[in-house]
Formats: sequence, structure tokens, C-alpha cells
Amino acid sequence: MAKDPREILAEEPMKWLQIVAVTLCILLNALDGFDVLAISFASPGIASEWGIDRAALGFVLSMELIGMAVGSIFLGTVADKIGRRPTILLCLVAMAGGMGLVPLANSIPVLSVIRLLTGLGIGGMLACTNAMVAELSNRKNQALAVIIMAAGYPFGAIVGGSIASGLLETGGWRDIFVFGAIVTAVFIPLVLIFLPESISFEIGRQAPNSLERVNRTLKRMGHRAASALPVLEKDQTSGISLGKLFAPGLRGTTLLLTVAYFCHIMTFYFILKWVPKIVVDMGYEPSTAGGVLVWANVGGLFGSLVLSVLTRRMSVRWLVIGALVLSTIMVTYFGQGQPDLKGLSTIAAVAGFCTNAGVVGLYALIAAAFPTKLRGGGTGFVIGIGRGGAALGPIVAGLMFAAGGSLGLVAFLMGLGSIIAAFALLWLKPPRETQAAV
Repeated sequence: MAKDPREILAEEPMKWLQIVAVTLCILLNALDGFDVLAISFASPGIASEWGIDRAALGFVLSMELIGMAVGSIFLGTVADKIGRRPTILLCLVAMAGGMGLVPLANSIPVLSVIRLLTGLGIGGMLACTNAMVAELSNRKNQALAVIIMAAGYPFGAIVGGSIASGLLETGGWRDIFVFGAIVTAVFIPLVLIFLPESISFEIGRQAPNSLERVNRTLKRMGHRAASALPVLEKDQTSGISLGKLFAPGLRGTTLLLTVAYFCHIMTFYFILKWVPKIVVDMGYEPSTAGGVLVWANVGGLFGSLVLSVLTRRMSVRWLVIGALVLSTIMVTYFGQGQPDLKGLSTIAAVAGFCTNAGVVGLYALIAAAFPTKLRGGGTGFVIGIGRGGAALGPIVAGLMFAAGGSLGLVAFLMGLGSIIAAFALLWLKPPRETQAAV
């Protein structure tokens, strides 16, 4: 019997091209981290130059999050039809174009449309790189590669944020987007050269030249060629219906995870989107405000890594519940203000640690809670609906600020999203019990 090419990749040591390709995907995720937060670093300068209030700024801060929700669903489907690699290239073009157009914007509506376009590319990129890393890695290193890729997001915000703070000191907020457009464009030839198409995708589409394309990729990677492609049975669970996700055995799991992700992601993006404007309103320079956001992402990076280590010894559900409770406490504490910039940076870092640990843990819970045959549809539904919370968080905070709400009150109310998520997870059945009910 012919050896399945996917098993060749899974069993054999990773070759240099696989390592380079996975590294490239990690860097693409880091690029997403910077692109998403570029508007946050620039928001104090935009608000000052254009004279806009916090309510309008909240809508601008949410535009690419709305685009991400649409992009992850729409472009994720496109990737299943035309391939991961061409979709990643399409996303890079959208991101580079969106970043490059921002300096030309002269009004809030124009800027909002541009950020929406950028978000489409970012959302599609997130959907594609996650699949690519899993499909390019061997079985031994797959989990490690996915964890490192997830950590690439806050890493990109840290490095990009440090550069953005420097650009704000020497220039203006538009320079952040010029820099972002150039760096994003640089990745296009790198993807063309070093990122092969997913072998799993080629096997799945079974085109007349798929075997030739698979063997060409295997040869580039340094693996032996396959004599034939496996014959695939028709996947009767493709195109998961909502009815299956809301069947008696899974209804509670689907609802509780959706509520938890939606509510916590509101708290998460309140911190990530509003920190620079809040710090500037306290009387600090925009460049130093960007530094506080960098520290929030430093904390987020460590939060994701620490939680991943602790999951080897402790229940993921209880770890996440603990992180969510601490998230509410630290976001509320951040809203009380600090006497100096060092104190603000420290509290922002601890808040970032807790909020990002909660997000990473929720991804793990979502993957474990659904049985294999429903995992793709369940994950897509929970995250797709949940990203509405990501878009809603900055808008709600902006409206509360515009209505006269103090920082302490707004931070407390936005922090409640995490505690609501924690209560939802208290009712969630452990993964084995959940799967047994299906």
C-alpha cells in the first residue's frame, strides 16, 4: 500500500524548508500582531489632529476587528477552495494596501473603510497560518510549533510597538502605517520563495496534477516521493450544520463557550485598543503611551507561555477560570490610575498577562470540548461569533467615555466581561464528559 504523504511528514524529522516555512508563519502572525495594534499606537495623534471624541475613536479602533471576523470566515473558506498559499498572498496584498492607504486618509469614514479592508486580510491570515503550521510540522513538534505561532502575535506587538514608539518621537502617527506597509510588502516575495502549498490541501482537492505537485513539494523538503495519493472517502461532516452544534449533547457546550469567548474578548481588546489614548489623557506623550501598550503585550506573551507550561500539570479549565478572575481584578485596578509611568507599565503588563492567558486557554478549551467530527465547525462558530465581542469592546468603552464615564468606572465595567466568562466556564462540562454526550 502506498505511503500517505501526510504520514511521511508526520513521522520523519522536519527538514530545513519545513522549519523555514513554519518560522515564516510565526513571523506572519507577528506581523498580524503589529498591524492590529498599529491604530492603537496612532490613536492619540489621530484624535488630537482631527479633533474627534472618544466615541468616534472607539468605532475606528473596532473597524479592523470587524474586518477580522468577516475575513477569518470568508477567506478561510476561500483557502479551502484555492489553497493556503495563494490566500496568504491575497491577505498580504490587502494588509499592505490597507496600511499604505491610511496616511492618505482625511476623514473618519475613509479611515474606517481602510481599516476594515486591513482587517479582512488580517482575519484571513490568522485562519491560514494556523492551518499551515499544523500541516507543515511533524507529529513530534506540531504542538510546540502551534504554541510558538500563537506567541508570535504578542511578540509582533512588542517589537512593532517599540518601533512605533520610536517613530512617534521622531515623526508622526502616519509613519507607523508607512513602516507597516513596507514590512508587510517585504513578506510577499518571502512567501513566494519559502512557503510551499500545504500537502494536506493538495491531497484534499485531488486535482489531476495533485500527485505531481505533492511530490515536487516533498522533493523540495528533502523527503521521499509518494507513489500515489490516498483515496479519500467523502467527508459527510463537511459543512457542519448549526443543528449538530446545538443538539442536546452539545447545546450547553456551544452556548457556554460562545458566551465565555465573546465576553472575555471584549475585556481583552479594551486593554489592547484603549491603553495608549488613556495614558495620553493622563498627561503623557504619545511615544511613552505606546511603551505602556508594549508592556501589556510583553505580559501577554509571558501569559501565553506560562499557561501552556502549566497545562501539563493542571486542569486547563481551572487555569483559565483563574486567569479570567485575575483579568477582571487587574483591568479594574488599571483603571484606578498610577502615580507614574512605571506603575502604569507594570499594571498593564500584569493585566496583559492575565487577559492573554485567558484567550490562549479558551482556544485550548474550545478545541478540546468538541468531538473530532465537529471540532472544525464548533471552533469556527464560537470564534466567529466571539469576535463580535472584539469589535464591540472598543465601541462600548468609547461610548461610555463620551457619556462622561470615568476611567475607573469604564475599566470596572469592561473588566466584568472576564468574570462573566469565568462563570460560564464554571458550568462547562469537562472535555471527556462533553464528548461522551455526543
